[in-house]
Amino acid sequence: MNDISERILIVQGDITKEKVDAVVNAANRTLLGGGGVDGAIHRAAGPGLLEECKTLNGCKTGEAKITKAYNLPAEFVIHAVGPVWRGGNKKEDELLSSAYFNSLKIASDKKLESIAFPSISTGVYGFPFERACRIALNIIFNFLKNNKFPEKVKLVAFSKNDYETYLKIFKVYEKTIAKKALFI
Repeated sequence: MNDISERILIVQGDITKEKVDAVVNAANRTLLGGGGVDGAIHRAAGPGLLEECKTLNGCKTGEAKITKAYNLPAEFVIHAVGPVWRGGNKKEDELLSSAYFNSLKIASDKKLESIAFPSISTGVYGFPFERACRIALNIIFNFLKNNKFPEKVKLVAFSKNDYETYLKIFKVYEKTIAKKALFI
């Protein structure tokens, strides 16, 4: 596929039901489960996920680690730790970019064909949703431009409002970002 935008798909749904090679978990630094997406993924995957996560010694903000997916329809879970929003002056953009990049790097290194992302850090961590969408799309577009894998990236929005926001930003992104290097 030559057109990078064709490799990106935006859907509304439940990330725990995505049939992809890897789902990304918006994890906390302990990797031991929590609320929101993290809790939903742990519940759907079953106790094996928690047991494997206990062996990983946590994960730093901006980084990512991979586990099996257990009872999920995916093969793997990539646990990405995004930043807590503190007003935008504590390297939040850089750390969120890094969480997306490191997740994609793991998928590429393992030659995974498909990956599904939630919106990292926008729940209880309070990252502004539109800003996070722009960062995610910028990182994903630039990564796909230079890498064969993953072949497909899904952005999974849980609510209709989040889905519509992703689509709105993606349309602007397709028109402008594909021609420029940065859109934040």
